[in-house]
Amino acid sequence: MSNPFVIASLANLNADLAQRHFSLARGDELQRAFAQLFSRHLGRLQSDKGFEARSLLVTGLSGSGKSAEISDMLKRFNESAVPLPGGEGARIVPCVLEAKGSWKDLGRKTLHALGYPISNKTRRTQFEIWELVVTQAKLKGVIGIHYDEAQHIMRGKSDAEVLSVLDAFKTLMKSHDWPLMLILSGVPELGDYVQREPQLDRLMTRIDFSEIDLSSAPGQPAPDYGVLNEIVGSYALSAGIEIDAGLPTGDFLHRLATAGAFRWGLVIDMVVDAVAIAVARMEGVLDRSDFVAAWCEKTGMNELATPFTHDSYERMFRREKPFRAALGT
Repeated sequence: MSNPFVIASLANLNADLAQRHFSLARGDELQRAFAQLFSRHLGRLQSDKGFEARSLLVTGLSGSGKSAEISDMLKRFNESAVPLPGGEGARIVPCVLEAKGSWKDLGRKTLHALGYPISNKTRRTQFEIWELVVTQAKLKGVIGIHYDEAQHIMRGKSDAEVLSVLDAFKTLMKSHDWPLMLILSGVPELGDYVQREPQLDRLMTRIDFSEIDLSSAPGQPAPDYGVLNEIVGSYALSAGIEIDAGLPTGDFLHRLATAGAFRWGLVIDMVVDAVAIAVARMEGVLDRSDFVAAWCEKTGMNELATPFTHDSYERMFRREKPFRAALGT
């Protein structure tokens, strides 16, 4: 029986689009850095000698696509099941952090990520919790943990509280029994927090997810125009629709980048939304009106005041405030 709340064709389309990952050059950089760190880690495990794990610090503005890029890489890594000295397939587990909490909350969330149930009222000491984390990770072949939005657990805390969290990260990386690789990801302020703990900071390899760059030398197109065009074409092709001739132009692509505040993740989300609207129209073509509709649905703005229609869109929509029009323009 059909359900009036489900448009099956759109549900299927969005399920398909959500599975697609557009590969950007920064993804290759991320994988190279991770492969170097993991190869070192694997070799040290095989040597059966004590060592300190090295880790990744990935920063970028909100909406830059950090989580999606890291998740895609770790999905492929976990599926590869690289054999560890004990025979288990190597894995890295994700753990999303929140603004509230202390080192003990960090420990509990880490144990939950490892599939180990622990009560919020546990009386275990800091040492006992981290020993339990290491033991569970070793038993399950978990060689690392991805802490997403890692700045949240430190924001608004006292210096002493921040240092206790940073010390917990350092403790996991320096475990004598089973050193754990960490991937800490978050907004740029996360890097400032990490610098407060020199021993942790020196063990980090830093990767910054930069914004879309549409600047260029005179007479030369900016490379990111080509990438934006590929993104639009790729998602339209995956949905089986054509692209209107007005889209692969410098004007439209600059407007698209502006709509996404020059952040790759936000731009990809906008393209996916526009493609879904185009498919629902059942005309087989993706055009500018679909992007206008996607913007208006997201922001509630009038269709005449969008980055895709307004003459002064560059002044009206500023990259530091995604999806908001600047007043007085």
